[in-house]
Amino acid sequence: MSDLFTPPEPASTADAGDSPAARKRPKPGERRVQILQMLATMLEQPGAERITTAALAARLSVSEAALYRHFASKAQMFEGLIDFIEQSVFTLVQQITGRDVPDPDQPAEVGLRQTARIVAVILQFGERNPGMVRVMVGDALVFEHERLQQRMNQFFDRIESTLRQCLRPASAASATPTVDAQVAASVLTAFALGRLQRYARSGFRRMPTEHLDASLALMIQK
Repeated sequence: MSDLFTPPEPASTADAGDSPAARKRPKPGERRVQILQMLATMLEQPGAERITTAALAARLSVSEAALYRHFASKAQMFEGLIDFIEQSVFTLVQQITGRDVPDPDQPAEVGLRQTARIVAVILQFGERNPGMVRVMVGDALVFEHERLQQRMNQFFDRIESTLRQCLRPASAASATPTVDAQVAASVLTAFALGRLQRYARSGFRRMPTEHLDASLALMIQK
């Protein structure tokens, strides 16, 4: 899981007076990253829906008190993972929606292309980050503070809203364009969430991007 976060920089050896132990001590912020990396790694394991701080500390070979020097609670650790999910996915979504120059002659095609790419980005992110999928679908949040699940609900609400905006040009010819775009966005969001849930509950064997192009072709009318 080391590719999920910015890897820690190697400790400086510029000061020859530092002891080997001092040189190995993580720099400020590095330990937070290590904790989140390990939490994400542990979430990839079977039966990892509930991870205790004691187990997390043991995997890191530190005390539980050491964890709480960096995070006020386990919920705050999960918030760190959610921050990463939001930043990673929405940075890519913004690139997609801002990449295509609006074509007044083919606005529907541009919107449909953006829609397909956004759904693909979500599923590709999940496929590459299986530990994060347990957070995205809520399995890892069942026993945690309810605000964490609310944040993930808001994440998918935001995805649905973005898809609705992309789909509006394709629905312009309909008698109920707003409703049509809303329904299509809802179906696609449910599809993405369902694929992620299947991935997690199959022990990460059923890939979320399986037959993705064909699936999207059935749902996105051109």
